[in-house]
Amino acid sequence: MIHPTAQIDSSSEIDEGVSIGPFTVIGPNVKIYSGTVIEGNAFIHKNTLIGKNNLIFPFASIGGDPQDLKYKGEETYLEIGDHNEIREGSTINRGTVQEDGKTIIGNNNLLMAYTHVAHDCILEDDIVMTNNSGVAGVVSVGKGARLSGFTLVHQFCKIGSFSFSALGTIITKDVPAYVRVSGNPAIPRGLNTVGIQRQGLSKEASEALKESYKILYLRKNKLEDAKKEIISRFKEIQELNLFIESISNTERSIVR
Repeated sequence: MIHPTAQIDSSSEIDEGVSIGPFTVIGPNVKIYSGTVIEGNAFIHKNTLIGKNNLIFPFASIGGDPQDLKYKGEETYLEIGDHNEIREGSTINRGTVQEDGKTIIGNNNLLMAYTHVAHDCILEDDIVMTNNSGVAGVVSVGKGARLSGFTLVHQFCKIGSFSFSALGTIITKDVPAYVRVSGNPAIPRGLNTVGIQRQGLSKEASEALKESYKILYLRKNKLEDAKKEIISRFKEIQELNLFIESISNTERSIVR
């Protein structure tokens, strides 16, 4: 299961059932769990945990040093969950001590070719990053989000669960859950109706989301006034919590 040309550091732990292809390099302090397949010519740098049943394609660079001028060689980390697919040429960097020291990738994510995940990012589950999309440092991406090709996300932004960005979108502020954005800079283009349908939300919740979008974006309300109205009207609808939290817990403000 391990090709004889693969180079594996003696400090790393490789479970039985892991497949490692030719000329792949596994650096120090790497742990890889069973069922994961790493194809040829990939590089797992250091201090990286990779869960079960992941598929990593050639020329992916996983667990490399953070691209941050403040980084001075400190021990930082990367954790990758289960059932992720990381395609050719993708890069995922470890964290920095100035932040939490750890980059985290959840489960069941698809990172297409040449995607980039920078230091201290948190990607939850069921996310798709399409070819050449990238997230800068300390970005969080919520469950089920879709970043179309060449989407670029500014550092410290939050991308809400089940949101959607169109091709070539430049995101410089937070994107609320379920919202669809496009443009440079990104502006809201309505709700991600496909994402909503896939969640099987109740009719009450779907109608509340539509009304919340109108309050937030179509009625010329100030942001704080819109938040207050949405919370007062819909806080009892549990399915709307993701949306309410995504417009309430923002430091960079939201796309408008």
